[in-house]
Amino acid sequence: MKFENYQSGNGGFIALRNETEEIGKVTYTIFPEDKKLIISFVLVHPKFEGQGNGKLLVEEILKFARENAWKVYPHCSYARSVMMRMTEIEDVFLV
Repeated sequence: MKFENYQSGNGGFIALRNETEEIGKVTYTIFPEDKKLIISFVLVHPKFEGQGNGKLLVEEILKFARENAWKVYPHCSYARSVMMRMTEIEDVFLV
């Protein structure tokens, strides 16, 4: 599996793909002047649900935020619930 980041201006999405198809994606908006990234939603295609792929997408966007020194605000309720259960993300989690 691999991640691909499709960024255009201040928005975009990170897709998780296997060899042949997209498994899911997480969409985001960046506010560079505030050093903030907002997670809009996390989508995992139905046949790939229940396998931890949503959490992988959240982890990947946190990595992207850290690389850019951004705080993350999870507007998406799924992303928020995943982040609330994670440890060692205080450096990026914007409650």
